[in-house]
Amino acid sequence: MESVGVGLIGTGYMGKCHALAWNAVNPVFGDCPDVHLVHLADLTDEQAAAKARELGFAKCTAQWRAVIEDPQVDVVSITTPNAFHAEMAIAALQAGKHVWCEKPMAPAVEDAERMREAAHASGKVAILGYNYIQNPVMRHIGALLESGEIGTVHHVRFEMDEDFMADPGAHFFWKSEASSGYGALDDFAVHPLSLIHSLLGPVSQVMADMAKPFEQRPLRQGGHRSVETFDVASVLIRLESGAAGTLCVSRSAWGRKGRVAMQIFGSQGSILFDQERMNEFQIYRNTGHAANQGFCTVLASPDHPPYDRFLPAPGHGLGFNDQKIIECRQLLAAMSGDDAHVIDFNEGLAIERTVHAMARSFEEGRWVSVKE
Repeated sequence: MESVGVGLIGTGYMGKCHALAWNAVNPVFGDCPDVHLVHLADLTDEQAAAKARELGFAKCTAQWRAVIEDPQVDVVSITTPNAFHAEMAIAALQAGKHVWCEKPMAPAVEDAERMREAAHASGKVAILGYNYIQNPVMRHIGALLESGEIGTVHHVRFEMDEDFMADPGAHFFWKSEASSGYGALDDFAVHPLSLIHSLLGPVSQVMADMAKPFEQRPLRQGGHRSVETFDVASVLIRLESGAAGTLCVSRSAWGRKGRVAMQIFGSQGSILFDQERMNEFQIYRNTGHAANQGFCTVLASPDHPPYDRFLPAPGHGLGFNDQKIIECRQLLAAMSGDDAHVIDFNEGLAIERTVHAMARSFEEGRWVSVKE
């Protein structure tokens, strides 16, 4: 490809992340097609026009289908609320566009299946916004695991916590509606699940519990509305590899701002990581005399590609949006037919099925096989 035309549907937090990534991918990597920000869609003409000026798009509209139908658009970024992903992604794929859709795929597994089928039928690239797998530190951890640096992995613990729904006085909004999904399970748990799939392989069985810290939330116009989703989930997991583990997620954890924490225990050592300190990880190797053993902290550096594309010196650190730029570069690689480190709709569907197995486990009070 010599050039690529970009369409964007949705201009909230993640929409801006996508726009920043599209603007930065060539300056950072220098080996990409020319990127043209062609067409943007938002809720109203006024909002769309303001965002187009802010983010650098040539055209704007309040009709999302106009973006998909634009012949100058080659790839569509979809960053709308979860309930709209399926319709938009399927329409884009049927129109012959590549798709970069934010996670999760869709609240209903049947819709996620239709998305995967549409991607397969179209022959186009369709990936999901699992940017945490793009962290250079995470890639290095994957290489260490693959090389057997800590032996056979037998137990894992993954957590994801934030506090943006910790305040009981916070107003009701769409993430508390059943139409958005189960709650923290598919809003949050999909991120650590993407790391589990990428680093350790698929989950085979689950036993889950979910909780609502607050049964109601106030409405801006007065009164209250019942919360329809679960802000907390705790899950026992078994991996296809034979390893056991836990997955705990919360959107109501005061003091946690962007925590994706993992502990991986193997027969010859352990690896620890926390997204709140995303430019380092700890490794313990069971070698040498016990008196000299302990965890070693490894700082991100140019020796952990593609950190070197951003910074020439170790320890300075990348950020959340930098992971999105790396993800954008991987999308362009996939669109060019090259190998790419992404989660496509096929692997994304496996993550969705894992989430739905967790919800079914909670409803039925038993261990559930992901393949049931």
